[in-house]
Amino acid sequence: MALSQTTTATTTPANTDQGGQGEDFGKSTPVGFVLLILFFVAVAFLIRSMTKHLKKVPASFDPPDTESSEAGAGSTKTGD
Repeated sequence: MALSQTTTATTTPANTDQGGQGEDFGKSTPVGFVLLILFFVAVAFLIRSMTKHLKKVPASFDPPDTESSEAGAGSTKTGD
């Protein structure tokens, strides 16, 4: 009888698995917050720089149709 009591008794462990959410889950340090702010500032400067460069890009990269380009095209050498 004493044997059956020891095998059927179950105990719950004090340290149960919480799915990776321990005591410090969700807490951050001030260093992490400062680093996050620095990343946001860097991204803002990159976006600002990118928009400045994109304003300099022409609307079309097609060569302009002028007489000087047509005259140059007529003087090309054909294979002899």
